[in-house]
Amino acid sequence: MISIGIDGNEANVKEHVGVSTYTQNLLNEFRKKSSSNLIFNVYLKDKPNDSMPSENKFFKYRVVAGSFLWSQLFLPVKLLTGEKNDVFFSPAHYIPRFITTPTAVTIHDLSFFHYPNDFLKIDLFKLKNWTKYSVHKAKKIIAVSNTTKNDLIKIYDLSSEKIQVIYNGYEKELGKTKVDQKLIKRLKYNPYLLYVGTLQPRKNISTLIDAFSEFVKYNKEFKLVIAGKKGWLYEKIFNKVKNLGLERNVIFTGYVTNATLKELYKNAFCFVLPSLYEGFGIPLLEAMNEGCPVIASDKSSLPEVGGNAALYFDPNNINQLVSQINNLKKHEDLRNTLIANGKERIKLFSWQKCATETLELLKHTSI
Repeated sequence: MISIGIDGNEANVKEHVGVSTYTQNLLNEFRKKSSSNLIFNVYLKDKPNDSMPSENKFFKYRVVAGSFLWSQLFLPVKLLTGEKNDVFFSPAHYIPRFITTPTAVTIHDLSFFHYPNDFLKIDLFKLKNWTKYSVHKAKKIIAVSNTTKNDLIKIYDLSSEKIQVIYNGYEKELGKTKVDQKLIKRLKYNPYLLYVGTLQPRKNISTLIDAFSEFVKYNKEFKLVIAGKKGWLYEKIFNKVKNLGLERNVIFTGYVTNATLKELYKNAFCFVLPSLYEGFGIPLLEAMNEGCPVIASDKSSLPEVGGNAALYFDPNNINQLVSQINNLKKHEDLRNTLIANGKERIKLFSWQKCATETLELLKHTSI
């Protein structure tokens, strides 16, 4: 028998993006695998919400009261005085301090190192200092891509053997929530480019808007749909649209449900991810799963994830992006090839595979 403790807080939120999606899907898979030989204790600040997997005899939630420095103070006290685990897993950068239990941690990206100005000072302090502590303290580290692994080795001088690359999965079934019919009807008569992700500087949405501004001069029927919640320094993105006079051409949806996202992917002319840096890039796979052609930045992990199922461009070169959009518009055979390659590419990734590989690592970490 093995008992695994997990920090489940990232999943216990209303809107799932990025790390929250990762944690939620792992918990879903872990719950399916729980048994008398595989016990999970999931630690939370608050009681589990309705989206969390249900408890059973071998998959339990442990609510630990406390807020300030929860993972560094309140959680360690509970782990030291409560039920004992053979291994503790932190799905998002921070492992609890002081505990003697073997630990494993997932590092999703080191964007805070490459783009520190994209973060609030308090968040940057935690990311820099707590991540440093975690990667040195942890017995094993999961990196979601080779890009992240290489960053960890270079920045923290870590041994390659300590880090295992385990790729994310993606949402195969996006249609379980309510569709925003008003939005879908609004887009029914116009082809559109689609961006999905948080609105923040390193996502490089400004370059996408500039490229769209050039493209739409000769393709006036097109719209640009930007789907995602507001992040850090998002005001500049809205101001750029206004300054370019594109208010009627660019649609900001805010956060959308999975079912709405599915419809956006299915009906888009193409999906564009212009990021300067990504640890993985789940939306690439979501788009491919819905038969949506992908154009992506050629930086960080995106070529690693997208493979031969995407067109790439230098995210600092607006003209390259315009050229790739035009290529897709002019060549139907290219579009069909990307869609076919995407359907093959996504077979390499799943949350089930991610969870199975993660469990194997956790079992070995406990030894």
